Amino acid sequence: MNKNSGLVEELIAQFGASVFTQQHTVDEVTTLWVLKEHIKTVLYHLKHNILEPFELLYDLCAIDERSHAKKNGFPSSDFTLVYHLLSFKRNCFIRLKVALQGNYPSIPSISTIWKNADWYECEVYDMFGIHFEGHPHLRRILMPLTWEGHPLRKEHPARATEMGPFKLWDEKQDHEQDALQFRPEDWGLKRQSEDADFMFLNLGPQHPGTHGVLRIVLQLDGEDIVDAIPDIGFHHRGAEKMGERQSWHTYIPYTDRVDYLGGVMNNLAYLLAVEKLAGIKVPDRVKTVRIMLCEFFRIASHLVWYGTFAQDLGQLSPVFYMFTDREKIFDIVEAICGARMHPNWFRIGGVAQDLPKGWDKLVGDFIAYFPKRLREYQQMVMRNSIFKARTVGIGIYTLDEALEWGVTGPGLRACGLEWDFRKKQPYSGYENFEFEVPTAQNGDCYDRAVVRVEEMWQSLRIIDQCLKNMPEGDYKANHPLATPPIKKHTMQDIETLITHFLNVSWGPVIPTGEAMSCIEATKGANSYYLISDGNTSPYRVRIRAPSFPHMQMLPYISKGYTVADLLSILGSMDYVLADIDR
Repeated sequence: MNKNSGLVEELIAQFGASVFTQQHTVDEVTTLWVLKEHIKTVLYHLKHNILEPFELLYDLCAIDERSHAKKNGFPSSDFTLVYHLLSFKRNCFIRLKVALQGNYPSIPSISTIWKNADWYECEVYDMFGIHFEGHPHLRRILMPLTWEGHPLRKEHPARATEMGPFKLWDEKQDHEQDALQFRPEDWGLKRQSEDADFMFLNLGPQHPGTHGVLRIVLQLDGEDIVDAIPDIGFHHRGAEKMGERQSWHTYIPYTDRVDYLGGVMNNLAYLLAVEKLAGIKVPDRVKTVRIMLCEFFRIASHLVWYGTFAQDLGQLSPVFYMFTDREKIFDIVEAICGARMHPNWFRIGGVAQDLPKGWDKLVGDFIAYFPKRLREYQQMVMRNSIFKARTVGIGIYTLDEALEWGVTGPGLRACGLEWDFRKKQPYSGYENFEFEVPTAQNGDCYDRAVVRVEEMWQSLRIIDQCLKNMPEGDYKANHPLATPPIKKHTMQDIETLITHFLNVSWGPVIPTGEAMSCIEATKGANSYYLISDGNTSPYRVRIRAPSFPHMQMLPYISKGYTVADLLSILGSMDYVLADIDR
């Protein structure tokens, strides 16, 4: 049953049938095209005026439609703006689309409806050149300020070999240097107040507390933070643009590098969407193997967060112990996949090969070993009086604030909302597992830590169930679009041999359509929204990464605290720069 049953009729009754055109999609998300002049009021209505509202602006992205085969029955557009909203009470998404005409179209900003729309609109402007009327500070956010063009437009080159050789003449060097000059007014900051001159401090781009190449411009009154502006994009590699130039199967290793601590979880989020488009149902053994490896990577990622968080607050020993335990997980991953941090082992329709002999002993030994270590870390870190003094009551946000800013994952559960995609919208067989969803109540740095620590215990429970209940069967689907294609079909006749050759070299041709998958990644909700025009590569790849909205919230939750508190807040956030920048 459609969880949005009756909603479309309610919207039509409110705004009129001429405002909407309904589209049926493979992923069965309610999808409506909305007239541009009505989109803002429709979005406001969905957030504020209906029973069981859509509280979360989950994602906002755009599509360059100019090279896309025309869609029969749907509004023609040069660009399409796509809004994904999530209702926790309904436990479902709605997708709204707006057709935009012209080479550089404009549309009203919705940053007054959702706070987290600010960065999403800046990203769409940066990548596509779409202007948002009424936006408070529309600017480039991922590309350098001096960049020419908008990279996700179809005319923009996808490879360096499509561009001319780089030249740095004197005028260009002067222009670049001038763009690097810090002017507080350009960032919306003031130089002074009535009774004080503010100091400006760069935290990063190279600073151990920034966990990667991140710059935070701090406006300080003594030690107190008046404002903080994250400057992101240093790690931007064009992951979505790469998706348009790679085949469906050769893009898999690129996903590994987004949340580079999450390993195969990135692969799973992508492959679930591909498999929806292709109509592939994977065997139970595949589902369970994927879950087991995802939960190993959840523990591995949380161990990095745990150790570095303690290190940020002055405790040096835990990071060495925890990285040692992470290596034990990587030993298991390597034994199964042949690689450690970036296994690139999941495939369309399954995994690369079956589990090796002896995998069960390796997994069993870790399950027996790790609980004792977790109890030691609890004593060493969570019960440490200095750690608690630096985290309890610091960086607090409420549940309403979390939803306003697009927070998902442990940060949301630390505010008391028991929401986990593995439970609420199960994927890959999670509905067959017994585990709890940890929550806390205070929404501060310490509670975010409490949730993640408990998540490691729950991941251990899930892995134990995988070990004891691993199904028999194939390690990939018996489907013509699965990769690599099944070898035994090659010797029947020349046509099957040619098909096999093309599926290995060019990869599968995925049917026309669009689909979004969403998983509970290590840092929050991670999803891939894929559009196929019936080719060997995606027409559009949209990656919704959890760290992007989380970092946008930093100024809001750090004002009034000290610089030392900022490191607690950053550490408790558990972000990865490639996850922010993609």
